[in-house]
Amino acid sequence: MRILQIMRAPVGGLFRHVADLSGELAARGHEVGIVADSLVEDGATQARFATLLPHCALGIHRLPMPRLLGAADLVTPGRIAGLANRLGVTILHGHGAKGGFYARLARRQGQLVFYTPHGGVLHFAPGSVAGRSFKQIERALMGRTSAIIFESRFAQEAFARQIGTPSCAHSVVHNGLQPAEFMPVPLRPDAAQFCYVGELRELKGIFVLVSAFAALAEEHGPTLRLAMAGDGPDRGRLEAEIGRLGLGDQITLLGVKPVREVLAQGQCLVVPSLAESLPYVVLEAGAAGHQMLATAVGGIAEIFGPTADRLVPAGDAPALTHAMAQMLVDPDLQAREARRVHIEEGFTVSAMTEAVTALYRGQSVQA
Repeated sequence: MRILQIMRAPVGGLFRHVADLSGELAARGHEVGIVADSLVEDGATQARFATLLPHCALGIHRLPMPRLLGAADLVTPGRIAGLANRLGVTILHGHGAKGGFYARLARRQGQLVFYTPHGGVLHFAPGSVAGRSFKQIERALMGRTSAIIFESRFAQEAFARQIGTPSCAHSVVHNGLQPAEFMPVPLRPDAAQFCYVGELRELKGIFVLVSAFAALAEEHGPTLRLAMAGDGPDRGRLEAEIGRLGLGDQITLLGVKPVREVLAQGQCLVVPSLAESLPYVVLEAGAAGHQMLATAVGGIAEIFGPTADRLVPAGDAPALTHAMAQMLVDPDLQAREARRVHIEEGFTVSAMTEAVTALYRGQSVQA
């Protein structure tokens, strides 16, 4: 098959998914190309594409893709259609709201088009102008969609509530991990009791975490420590709050670090998110058998599987403090192993690619 993967920003879990899927498809003999936004660039963008390029027989192509509606939206779909025609592409796969928008508008006769929302349009505020516009577009483009591939049952149900049950084929295909990610992460001798890795913004629950940690520190004293990795728009507010609470010596901000490197620096990963889809950090920590606390949002319960009853209510600092206190005295090795086995059985890159390939070929997979 000759496949064009289309996304906007080459960052985060969406890019991780596209990179893993493209690599596996190439390893199975398919020819893959990538189309990504030319307007988004950070210090690591070129390195990410350089790593991906060996798997892209059809090349990596950068075109303007504004996050919201913009002038480029009038010309980029046509440019993608022309590119797909020149490359002899038979399958277009759009990722995220904008990638799905372009893929379906670019579709020509004889091509199949698939769409994975990755949260996408569901992240817009329900009453916002952008949210209403993109949801109307989703409904209008349903007839040009061969199948929608949801990364979680949560995303599938949210889509049905906000937009409607898809009239095209649709299935749930969970994100997957590489075999090496199921290896345990050895702790550093100086590891803190708790760690966090993710974007530093309020939606990720970082202020709830700091509040919960502060309450726990009152009981356990200055030996209690938290290592936080990441960056984002609320870093300044976070630093100010840590200073206000007098926790500068107990909470360390590490900056942007790989997940496994952060896991080595904290005995228990805390994921205090107020909203999520299917976060890779939870998958990675669970697959490594790492001690973990997380909130009951999005598709996290699907990752926790048989241990989903241990999830903490989102936005509840006292409940999180209690859970962290319990984890200090009872790491619950049995729950960690049950979670690891559950992830190993259903969240591998190989299983993900098999299911997506079956959909590409017009075969049904279990929803």
